[in-house]
Amino acid sequence: MTTVSIIKADVGGFPGHSTVHPKLKEKAGEMLKDAKSKGIITDFFVGWCGDDLDLILSHNKGTDSSDIHGLAWDVFKQCTEIAKELKLYGAGQDLLSDAFSGNVKGMGPGVAEMEFEERKSEPIIAFLMDKTDPGAFNLPVYRMFGDPFSTAGLVIDPALHSGFKFEVFDVYKGRKVVMKCPEEMYDLLAIIGGRSKYIIKTVFPSAENGKIPEKEPVAVVSTDKLSLIAGEYVGKDDPVALVRAQSGLPALGEVLEPFAFPHLVAGWMRGSHCGPMMPVSLEDASPTRFDGPPRVVALGFQLANGKLVGPVDLFKDKAFDLTRQKSLEIADYMRRHGPFEPHRLPQDDMEYTTLPKVLKKLEPRFEKI
Repeated sequence: MTTVSIIKADVGGFPGHSTVHPKLKEKAGEMLKDAKSKGIITDFFVGWCGDDLDLILSHNKGTDSSDIHGLAWDVFKQCTEIAKELKLYGAGQDLLSDAFSGNVKGMGPGVAEMEFEERKSEPIIAFLMDKTDPGAFNLPVYRMFGDPFSTAGLVIDPALHSGFKFEVFDVYKGRKVVMKCPEEMYDLLAIIGGRSKYIIKTVFPSAENGKIPEKEPVAVVSTDKLSLIAGEYVGKDDPVALVRAQSGLPALGEVLEPFAFPHLVAGWMRGSHCGPMMPVSLEDASPTRFDGPPRVVALGFQLANGKLVGPVDLFKDKAFDLTRQKSLEIADYMRRHGPFEPHRLPQDDMEYTTLPKVLKKLEPRFEKI
């Protein structure tokens, strides 16, 4: 069995919330290279999107491994020390504890990982987002595995006709539900449209399709919400996801197609605004306009006996130029709303930002009507 993990954290922005300093990437690479030589991991790639450092790891230790999570924690702690020396902005802001307890979940870093039997050919895409929250994956992941207008294989490939099961987390009440498509499509859409509360965590095949075992995950999203962990806004969640492709699953192009539509997501400036999700190359994953707009990077790998062959910078393709142009037009339109909704998030979503501190000052001045 092979496990692929993405473990990410914001350990310091350069400058502000724009990108990751080269010394942090260098340090992470050195530590992961050492871990590879010791057999802790099989392979790795140091990625980034905006100010987030993304560790993409392959290994055989399964999900939630204390060895793997401990390695990532050590990398982030060492990088935090460098960030402090360089006085990078928000140094160590995603590390909400000083003591590692065997697993980074609930401690600030985001995690997306899956264990599966490697197929004869195993394409896998790592999606890295910045300036948004985990609900940003709801629409594209649904379209990959549930929308025949996006994934043609749901109509013309018999292997996909049995559909897929979506594991959805209620992140406020700490519970989950599994829903099957296409049978429960309407019920699924009824909840995942509320992206701030209900988040697609994992996708599984609905039944044995001859190519993918029913119990093997085919997509997984990090669902960690920093505001719920820390109790207040300490930075946006900046989720990551892993998606397997081809041979009984959506093709590579079908996995990417949902991002040709720059859908509105929550996040952007101070985690308090709606903006378009713009697919970009690694080279362009340094948001600056109003600290945005939100970005997504897609890195394509082929797994070969646990080795990560690649990556290919998939959104570098000029075919997404029109999407980027539309994103910029939407960003300009949304910005013209200034502090008004729907550019600013709804009041309930602002409860974990700094806005309540402003409103508290006004509270004594309100009179009963």
